[in-house]
Amino acid sequence: MAPAGIDEHEWQTRRQRIDPRLIAAGWEPRPCREADLFGRAGRLALTEYPTDAGPADYALTVDGKVLGIVEAKRVGVAPQESLPQAERYARAMARSPFDFAGLKVPFLYSTNGEQIWFHDVRHPLNRSRKVAGFHTPEALGEFLDRDLEAACQGLQGLANDHERLRPYQIEANTGIEQAIAARKRRMLVAMATGTGKTFTMVNEVYRLMKSGVARRVLFLVDRRVLAAQAVRAFASFEPEPGLKFNQIYEVYSQRFRREDIEDEPFDPSVLSTSYLLQPHAGLAFVYVSTIQRMAMNVLGRNAIFGSGDEEIDADADRLNIPIHAFDLVIADECHRGYTAQELSVWRNTLDHFDATTIGLTATPAAHTTTYFKDIVYRYEYERAVREGFLVDYDVVAVRSDVRMNGIFLDEGEQVGIVDPVTGAEQLDLLEDERHFEAPDVERRVTSPDSNRRIVEEIKRYAIEHERETGRFPKTLIFADNDLPHVSHADQLVDICRDAFGMGDLFVAKITGKVDRPLQRIREFRNRPQPAIVVSVDLMSTGVDIPDLEFIVFLRQVKSRILFEQMVGRGTRKGDRFPDKSHFVVFDCFDGTLVEYFRKATAITAEPPERAARTIVEIIEDIWSNRDREYNIRCLVKRLQRIDKQMSAEARQLFAAYMPSGDMARFAKELSRDLRDDFGGTLKLLRDKGFQDLLQNYPRARTGFLKAYEAEDEVSSEWRIRVAEGEQLKPEDYLAAFARFVRENPEHIAAIEILLDRPAAWSTDALDELRAKLARARERFDEKTLRRAHQVQYHKALVDIISMVKHAASEESPLLTAEERVERAMRTLREGREFSHEQRLWLARIQAHLVENLSIDMGDFDVVPVLEREGGWVRANRAFNGRLGELLHTLNGAIAA
Repeated sequence: MAPAGIDEHEWQTRRQRIDPRLIAAGWEPRPCREADLFGRAGRLALTEYPTDAGPADYALTVDGKVLGIVEAKRVGVAPQESLPQAERYARAMARSPFDFAGLKVPFLYSTNGEQIWFHDVRHPLNRSRKVAGFHTPEALGEFLDRDLEAACQGLQGLANDHERLRPYQIEANTGIEQAIAARKRRMLVAMATGTGKTFTMVNEVYRLMKSGVARRVLFLVDRRVLAAQAVRAFASFEPEPGLKFNQIYEVYSQRFRREDIEDEPFDPSVLSTSYLLQPHAGLAFVYVSTIQRMAMNVLGRNAIFGSGDEEIDADADRLNIPIHAFDLVIADECHRGYTAQELSVWRNTLDHFDATTIGLTATPAAHTTTYFKDIVYRYEYERAVREGFLVDYDVVAVRSDVRMNGIFLDEGEQVGIVDPVTGAEQLDLLEDERHFEAPDVERRVTSPDSNRRIVEEIKRYAIEHERETGRFPKTLIFADNDLPHVSHADQLVDICRDAFGMGDLFVAKITGKVDRPLQRIREFRNRPQPAIVVSVDLMSTGVDIPDLEFIVFLRQVKSRILFEQMVGRGTRKGDRFPDKSHFVVFDCFDGTLVEYFRKATAITAEPPERAARTIVEIIEDIWSNRDREYNIRCLVKRLQRIDKQMSAEARQLFAAYMPSGDMARFAKELSRDLRDDFGGTLKLLRDKGFQDLLQNYPRARTGFLKAYEAEDEVSSEWRIRVAEGEQLKPEDYLAAFARFVRENPEHIAAIEILLDRPAAWSTDALDELRAKLARARERFDEKTLRRAHQVQYHKALVDIISMVKHAASEESPLLTAEERVERAMRTLREGREFSHEQRLWLARIQAHLVENLSIDMGDFDVVPVLEREGGWVRANRAFNGRLGELLHTLNGAIAA
């Protein structure tokens, strides 16, 4: 049987499908001959409009001026292929005031009543495109009045030199603007978390509005709290001296709840519905909205999707929003891993607007690159670290036998059996041995000893960090779940409170289940306590914690997008702690998570999750012969799953439909039964009572085990993250450093001086050495090198000169800066007598050398310990004008 409408005649399609859509857009379909009789004033869709190439199906006219041609096809014909026919009529149009390279009509359409294709032929680079509906007469008039080419030229001449802009943000603006000038309609901007995507786009929106490239802008986010942040970003941006963005252009939003807004209050303006329903050329504004709300406005309340933590906007209704309501749409965080159904809603919402669309993300996914087509700018995390705008991370690989191998329980071990419904716990002794695989840990069984040992291992690093920096590291722990009665997050909170012994306020849980989670997040970001937070999903995205220094993965993650978003919580430079040089990722799966995602592609191939079909839908697909063999296999798997999950009570209930309620046998024989007796078997499958039981059968209540006697072996190893995310053990890092030193004396003067000409050592040589080591592929920064030497050789605070010399020759001793300077001072004092004043100066020089490992004449007039005592003139006088020779000798002794 042919699908509905496939055999329609073209006149039926025009009357039943095309005419209603033209009327909805404000056009009045009318036969051309009637217009000849009664005049052509108004906004008409004249049918059978005469041209020199034959009659056009529709001519869209405003007061007699033909602005558009519509080529109509019956519903079974693909309209994209018919645009050339509309173009032929446009070339053959007589008495037209327009001429665009021979085309006498500016706007062409082709439609089968279901799909509409549109082509603005005024510029040769304009691409034909699918649109959600016909443009209104006002829209076509606005298009005619706007000169995008002139606006783009004006944009090129607009200086992009705001004092807060970083170089890469200017590059992003340039990439967007070049794409718009090339008539790109969809584009993706990929910028690492923490690099200021919102600020970049606020500046870009100002430039596009200032030049006239865009006037009505929709900025979409997927949480109200992010919408509030975006509104604040627009309101605080000062694009012109003394003028904020919202003093130049109107900025609107939806209504917010008190908890959506940060601690500092502000008064957002709520958009008037008339701006959506009656857009016109005189409007210039930005509207910040959640994608969920806009989906309800465009598609209706049944189109709701998104975060389970996000409440539905009670005041959002479906509106008849014309497709030209916005000329620029920006979709923030467009990487979201929606289900297939949600992705359809998300795309249909964006597709409703005939606008230039820009997607923003830190982690491009296949479904976003497919939609947005062109990645017009990319600023990767590695580059942001290299250029000093983000901080890198080290990895601590925490090996837990339980996390890697699961839990084996012997017969007779004591366990706690927790009822996941009531939370009641019963102690029992195992009657037989049991083995739980690693994925079962925290889902079917938990080992309190394992969690405790892992926390103790993290505590060891936290105490070391506090000893080195004077502060406890802000720590975010990602738990496996926050399920009622068996919550892994709750267990970790209790263990952390016991382990650190700093009171309840020191450790907090922040998930969607806590009271006022957004306020808890702000407290974590802005206050000393809590210092440790346990979360699951809520803090994986959209949360800015600049001072975060420890991120702990106690949750297996399979999504590259989610992993990078979670790691992205720590990449920002410190706020209260500007000396934050890096952060630490604790991979509690022996480093396998970090290594796995290091090898993942830059654009994830993770498909959106398929929306789960109900078992009733699968049965109906079998009945309707829709991919029958595939759906029979799906049904068999569902029935096998029911067999494993149902209780004894359910088996008795199923006995009314099958012998002994034996679901396993029923599933095994289903394919044969359908082949031998299709009608009879489907009669049973489609029985309403049977279907209700398939969906609502009593489940077996499986207890969650607490393996109190299961002990874990936990160890950890610090690893250094180098270029391309490769992890090196300290010994491998130092081996790479030794190779670098041996291979580069000819290219790095400082290495050659240290190894062969120590007398030439100077401050300039030291600066060159530090800079070139840090720029190496392995990022040989002094702090990391020093720690690697401490781990490998158990020698703390090794100085950079010792590191280089020891790398060249293992016989060279490892010295601290104090030891090296003291040795050099002894060399200087041998055979020399110094006056009291000279000894005072030498003490000051020694203090400076311990910190800097070199000294020159210029230091005496800028270093406080030297400058305040009279600087170079007084010091040189104290040494009878021979201080320069003495410093040369001293520098050589330092480098020796």
